[in-house]
Amino acid sequence: MDKGTARPGAVKSADRTVELLEVLSASDRRLTLTELHRELSYPKSSLYMLLQTLVARGWVEVDSDRGTYGIGVRALLVGTSYLDHDPVVRAAIRVMEQVRQDINETVHLARLDGADVVYLASRESEHHLRVVSRVGRRLPAHSTSLGKAVLSTRTPEEVDLILPAELAPLTPNTVIDRAALHEQLAGFRNVGYAHEREENTPGLGCFAVALPYRNPVLDAMSCSVPLGRLDPEHERQVVSALLDAARTITELLRQFGR
Repeated sequence: MDKGTARPGAVKSADRTVELLEVLSASDRRLTLTELHRELSYPKSSLYMLLQTLVARGWVEVDSDRGTYGIGVRALLVGTSYLDHDPVVRAAIRVMEQVRQDINETVHLARLDGADVVYLASRESEHHLRVVSRVGRRLPAHSTSLGKAVLSTRTPEEVDLILPAELAPLTPNTVIDRAALHEQLAGFRNVGYAHEREENTPGLGCFAVALPYRNPVLDAMSCSVPLGRLDPEHERQVVSALLDAARTITELLRQFGR
């Protein structure tokens, strides 16, 4: 559907507001009115008035000297509220901290959103060489162990419906052949966890387990390890800690009917 065309059943003004915020949040820099007009194809006068409304409400910030717009602090407050009220995040945080203490590697919690995974929480390793990941980061599911763990709980037909027709590589090691990815997911399905090496980030290996407290599965927990520390014994420790954590979180959530 073209930008500027409301979705079926949508309120046009609300639809445009959300699209505008999504464009601003996805950009790694502030955008001018002209750039936003080119991206969204809204009438320039309407776009300007919408921006002014959002600036007044704190959802958008404007650099008056440069005439550029960026996402505002109000969006952060709402995003933080989402995490504060999410029962999975609340249940997982304490368990994630225990995993980090046990294996001293960075631990992540993420959720499938379309063809991507979105990071909901992280606990960083105390090593000098460690993985740092920000909450809210979005990555293609096919290139991450988190995404692979969730996708491995679906049938091949369901996976094909979730992923785009062409799989983009993040590194030279990213599996982008669909048949090879299906074979990889089948193997992960059999062993109960997913893993990847340098498919997402050079020099990094990652392991992940799905959290099957609901169906379909949407969430997963992972552990990222620099390859320089990843020997067979450490790999065994990481996988064991993740499997135990997944069982604990799933039991907690099921007790509360989640």
